[in-house]
Amino acid sequence: MVDPAVAIGASLCFLLILLYKRLNLGIVLNATALFLAVLALDWNRIPGVIYATADPMTFDGRLTLSVVLATFSVMLLSQLYKETGMINTLSENISKILKNPRVVLCILPAIIGLLPVAGGALMSAPLVDTEAEKLKLKPDRKAYINLWFRHTIFPVYPISQPIIVAAALTGVAVPAIILRQIPVVLVMVATGYIIGFWRVSHTKIQEEDIAKAEGARMKQFFTAFSPIMITIVAAVALGGISRDLSRQGFDVLIATIVGLAALILISRLSFKVFAKPFKSWSIYGIAFAAYGAFLLRSIMVNAGISQIFQNFVSNGNIDVILLLTLVPATLGLLTGSPQGGVAIGASILTGILTFSPKIAALVYISAYLGYTIAPTHLCFTFTAQYFKCPLGRLYRYVIPSFAVTFAAALIVYFFL
Repeated sequence: MVDPAVAIGASLCFLLILLYKRLNLGIVLNATALFLAVLALDWNRIPGVIYATADPMTFDGRLTLSVVLATFSVMLLSQLYKETGMINTLSENISKILKNPRVVLCILPAIIGLLPVAGGALMSAPLVDTEAEKLKLKPDRKAYINLWFRHTIFPVYPISQPIIVAAALTGVAVPAIILRQIPVVLVMVATGYIIGFWRVSHTKIQEEDIAKAEGARMKQFFTAFSPIMITIVAAVALGGISRDLSRQGFDVLIATIVGLAALILISRLSFKVFAKPFKSWSIYGIAFAAYGAFLLRSIMVNAGISQIFQNFVSNGNIDVILLLTLVPATLGLLTGSPQGGVAIGASILTGILTFSPKIAALVYISAYLGYTIAPTHLCFTFTAQYFKCPLGRLYRYVIPSFAVTFAAALIVYFFL
């Protein structure tokens, strides 16, 4: 074994190397956890820690298993929405129902954002491009709107993988985190609207483009949206009915299974279409990443890594607020993943402090905002490439938006 401080430093370097190689986040988190275990634990303890992380006979093990299965189910739901074409029905009808191109541009990326897939901004980019032409927006504005508004939904979306993992690792219920994110999201949306449409003249859609068959479009939209809505309502209801279900992560798992059943019935899904996502590595990679988050936390706890940071805090060498914000935000930025930022950040903080809703929410939003502006973030890269917008020009819009939203998160933390 080596000194814990050396072990964590070496592990972070190892993490950065794997990220530089652009390996899947599931591989990165699990490999980093095992690398840290080799350095910081007696080798004969490692198999026991690996098994205990997902031991179905213990509370923590059941929590790990439920979150892994819930993450897998959410990814399956997302893939089936794409395979059935129901996500296209959602977006197409939104653009025809609403009369304001600005509102359409705000909502379209967020609707596509309901599918938490890597690089998903590329799915909404063509739709945004078409709608933005009505306002004669420049490529950098189009890119900013597509990127920013796609990511306004996740801080309050109860079945997003990062918020599920954040709730599980901190022991705080998903609804409790979401309630504290609502003001931040409102600021995020308002900031995006002001910056995205600053000095853009209003264009009214011609009446003939929207009047006909509005009832049919509304019906198509709500039919396509109903599996997602059923999933969200079920998750919130189950969390409210039973605190134990929420604490063990079963509320989201059960709700997602209900949503999957609704999608299968509504779309009359064939077995061939249903089986297609199971042939893709991505659906397994996300679940593997969820397990890696819990394994990393287990190893950090067993190795006493949090004691290092606890000594810094107790000696007054570092402020707690810096740990709650700078650490997860930096990790989100470096990993290009809110899940990675939350997993490592929460693991470091475990043992230093007791997680409350306000602390869990600040850790989550810090990691999330760090990820949103990361150049390693696939949505960021794909959006810039699609709209042929240099990253520097896109950052002119993104950095002020990040600063305002981050300030809102701190205000919520200190005053609410």
